[in-house]
Amino acid sequence: TCSLLRSPKGFPKLKNDTFLRAARGEETEYTPVWCMRQAGRFLPEFHEIRGSQDFFATCRSPKLCCELTLQPLRRFPLDAAIIFSDILVVPQALGMEVVMVSGKGPVFTEPLKEVEDLLKLRQKVDVTAELGYVFQAITLTRHSLEGKVPLIGFSGAPWTLMSYMIEGGGSTTMAKAKSWLYRHPEASHRLLRLLADVIIDYLVGQVAAGAQALQLFESHAGHLGPQLFQDFALPYIRDIAQAVKSRLKEEALPVVPMIIFAKDAHYALHDLAHAGYEVVGLDWTIRPQEARAQVGKDVSLQGNLDPCALYAPKEKIGELVKKMLESFGTQRYIANLGHGIYPDMNPEHVGAFVEAVHAHSRHINKH
Repeated sequence: TCSLLRSPKGFPKLKNDTFLRAARGEETEYTPVWCMRQAGRFLPEFHEIRGSQDFFATCRSPKLCCELTLQPLRRFPLDAAIIFSDILVVPQALGMEVVMVSGKGPVFTEPLKEVEDLLKLRQKVDVTAELGYVFQAITLTRHSLEGKVPLIGFSGAPWTLMSYMIEGGGSTTMAKAKSWLYRHPEASHRLLRLLADVIIDYLVGQVAAGAQALQLFESHAGHLGPQLFQDFALPYIRDIAQAVKSRLKEEALPVVPMIIFAKDAHYALHDLAHAGYEVVGLDWTIRPQEARAQVGKDVSLQGNLDPCALYAPKEKIGELVKKMLESFGTQRYIANLGHGIYPDMNPEHVGAFVEAVHAHSRHINKH
């Protein structure tokens, strides 16, 4: 199915729009569900396709991204697909080199050390030239899905990308990146602005290519306190939603629902609910009722089962899902995990999660 390069026109008619309706706050007959990192390492067929191929080489192959995006939908009755890619393709588009080191994760060969290093970055990025492979993957996948479910596009948010670019990889403290916020606030804003501008172009391009919803990942929000988040993360998160939507209108493209997922940012839920996104994604460390109270009635919620809950026996997963649905309510809600699926997860347990969401939400809606 993932063989032809096709144009972002004449897409198949969408058969299941439950996820999109929940995102927009419309009534749904059951609660839709998808999983972060659903296209991924926990599936044996993923490893067969990827084999020993370099991770970013896989990301640059539209055909492989399409296949990896479709794999989980062949196994599970998920309500959305998310394009297989990585948030670090954006720093690559700015001219940075990133390699995926087995057992360690992503490593930047030359991270940003001094403010002068910002000059090494491309100041003007042509996203079609640098990230066109993602757009091709989206178009191809949208056709290959045959209207089964909607396709989600995504990007990392500016602070999360900045932290990787300075740390040079993962970090438990993000101390190098945070030191920039304290020592070099102007340069930090210059970098965040540059990233935001590229992300806006990138997300608009994803919709032009066929993405039907967008998620912004602020995965490193938890390293910031309320004040740093307010100064260095939130303004760009807001700006991205606003700019993407006005550009979509200008270019006569569909104004798709947008999801903000700021991990460990419970201190900012009220602000995130007013940042211009239809959906606020939640990690597993917040009580659903508290999130609902802070977010209010005009925004949908997404989340937030602890990914480790999938290690539990299947019956237990069912009980946890039922409790989660009772806490969130079945409407204005998209079920998901509170972070990505872990690589050693048993696929059958993922299936039990998806089925439990559908079964319990239908039952609750009936009664």
